[in-house]
Amino acid sequence: MTATASSAPPAWRELLGREHLGSAIVLAGGVLVGAINIYLAASLLPTAVTELGGASFYAWNMTVYLVAMVIATMLTGRFLSRWGNVGAYLAGFATFTAGSLACALSPAMAVLLLARGVQGLGAGLLSGLGFAVIRAALPSRLWTRGAALMSAMYGVGNFAGPALGGLFAQFGSWRPAFAAMAVIGAGCGVLVPRVLPRSQGSRKRVPIPAGSLLLITAAAGAVSVAGVVAGTPQKVAGIVVALLLVAAFVAHERRSAQRVFPRTTYRPGSSLKWVYLTLALLAFGVAVESFLPLFGQRLAGLPPLVAGFFAAAVSLGWSVTQIASSSVTGQRAVRRMRVLGPLLLAAGLLLQGLLQRTDTPSWLVLVWVPVLFAAGAGIGLVYPHLSVAAMSSTRDPEEGGRAAAGIATVTSLAIAFGTAVAGMLINLGGDSTLDAARYTLFGLGTVCAFGALTAHAANRTGPQRHHVAGGGHDRRRQARSPGK
Repeated sequence: MTATASSAPPAWRELLGREHLGSAIVLAGGVLVGAINIYLAASLLPTAVTELGGASFYAWNMTVYLVAMVIATMLTGRFLSRWGNVGAYLAGFATFTAGSLACALSPAMAVLLLARGVQGLGAGLLSGLGFAVIRAALPSRLWTRGAALMSAMYGVGNFAGPALGGLFAQFGSWRPAFAAMAVIGAGCGVLVPRVLPRSQGSRKRVPIPAGSLLLITAAAGAVSVAGVVAGTPQKVAGIVVALLLVAAFVAHERRSAQRVFPRTTYRPGSSLKWVYLTLALLAFGVAVESFLPLFGQRLAGLPPLVAGFFAAAVSLGWSVTQIASSSVTGQRAVRRMRVLGPLLLAAGLLLQGLLQRTDTPSWLVLVWVPVLFAAGAGIGLVYPHLSVAAMSSTRDPEEGGRAAAGIATVTSLAIAFGTAVAGMLINLGGDSTLDAARYTLFGLGTVCAFGALTAHAANRTGPQRHHVAGGGHDRRRQARSPGK
């Protein structure tokens, strides 16, 4: 084989061919059902409240789901160690299916809230498993393609969740939507023993990192509460408490023997912490999608359904771009994309803020779409490459699985933080929707821009042995400083 041929990225048909298609469906399907259900309930809740009552629980629906997701992603490594690939995946799909069925059959809003928690536990476990099991389910040359496919599911889910929820709500039927999720979860679960490679779980008891779990759960809870309480001072207080808890979590992890993230994360000179921070800052910007329909309706007079699809331009840009960006193979090009991605996301959000107008004319609304698409493209440009950098940060299989599962933990927590911060920025706008839109877009865009700095730090500290898109090693690497 020639050098040129060996450096070429594998074709998508290899991942989606007969040999790997089943694994790809299970890995991507697990991430997709979790992503869909982040926003599915938001479209269904007004209809559910009409039937069940319990409007006081309304704002807590996504809070419970996101906190449960974060908890479950942190336990992914323990499930894998105990039950192996197949057993852990079956537990994830079973939990998600049971939670979805409980949502569909809920007789009261309090029961629906509890069921959403169960559903979130299953979704979080499946999201973490997707990135952790890819190391065993696919050959290394397909890791970037697989990571691109799975992270594309976040974008697809952000688009499909509100659309499906709105469709069912249009006909006043919210229960069948959750029942459909249960059917999908059960269907994927049936495939698991047939397509995933079996691994033996460990008979030894794997200790749970109770301290780390408690601190990060409290942080997720604080930031989620900050997203639903009224008043800017209360929101600021919630976010500050959450940040202090995250700092306490990092301090505890550095000195604890039982960790959520691999020990490599906290070693001096390791790039993994910068990779995680860059992923977090990219996911932080996704939170804007929850509020774009509001701005579209109030500033441009768009119908709710049109405003929802307009807001999905970010997810569309994310999904489409990362399918293409996973073909990039050169280490130098990947490093440049890591820095460019956060800058493109930030520029798109900042430009969108500048384009906000009261009584927005139709021609300007049409300009919004490519700007938001470009913002989403910033995420898709780099997300699969950062995922592979995390997965290949260590050669220890157990630590590698933990590093991969951390991708889902970081993503879920960052979306929760972004949503809370966006809610605070909207409050700053007061009664002016225009001010609220500008504060939100400018604020999120500014935070996301810091991702270029963390990406640059990851490039300077990143080891040359990392796999890059296409699965090959850079044959030109030399014994020189990684930063050069």
